Amino acid sequence: MSAHDHTGGDESPSGRFLTSPSGLVLIGFLAIVGWKALYDAQQQHRLETSGIYSYVRHPQYDGFIAVMFGFLLQWPTLLTLVMFPILVFMYVRLARVEEREALTEFGEEYARYMREVPGFIPRLADLISHRVREEQR
Repeated sequence: MSAHDHTGGDESPSGRFLTSPSGLVLIGFLAIVGWKALYDAQQQHRLETSGIYSYVRHPQYDGFIAVMFGFLLQWPTLLTLVMFPILVFMYVRLARVEEREALTEFGEEYARYMREVPGFIPRLADLISHRVREEQR
């Protein structure tokens, strides 16, 4: 099979994998791993804003959503089709509740973090600038 997709564009084998259902599940599990940093920060009563948390405020929920979407694509059933939007809604709602709690605990520090870092979808410019910084090292 060539490295061209059916639309005629170039796509690497790794790019095809990462956009496949299995790739989405893998990406989801990797995002969930970011929970270790959050747990450590909570134990020290500090706000975690580095690593994956410098790109999005809720990578763990992004991870769960990616895993659920990958499963939905891999094993589409009526149950997964019905449950997916319900679970996404519930995770977004939970994130909002947690943000109110973080604002109470961390005040202006968390408010500034909310202004600077998106909740769920990283800014493309942030991802590109990180890649450029990594290439310059």
